[in-house]
Amino acid sequence: MKIERDSLDVFEFYGLEIRDYTAGWEGSSSIAEITVPAGGRHERAWSKRSDKYYYVIDGRFSFIVDNQVLNISSGDVCIIHQGKRFSYENVTGETARLLVVHTPSFEPDGEIFEE
Repeated sequence: MKIERDSLDVFEFYGLEIRDYTAGWEGSSSIAEITVPAGGRHERAWSKRSDKYYYVIDGRFSFIVDNQVLNISSGDVCIIHQGKRFSYENVTGETARLLVVHTPSFEPDGEIFEE
């Protein structure tokens, strides 16, 4: 199976731009690209369902996972296990991108936002 980036619908989520490669697909995992503007952030949240694997395509991010600050940059991965509270912020003055894998696959009802 091939999924072309240019064929994907883009949607906004709290100021973040999401390209979901597996939308509508019944798989065991899901994958999406997240474009984060300069200073953009993901509010504090946690998942009742999935582990999350964030790979930094380009840029630098500050993740807070259960009150621990993790600074990650291009080529790094941040793993967030189910039930762990987290947030992140693009700490650069430029647009940055992440790839996120959810296992099992993403379901909106499984995500809890605290802010």
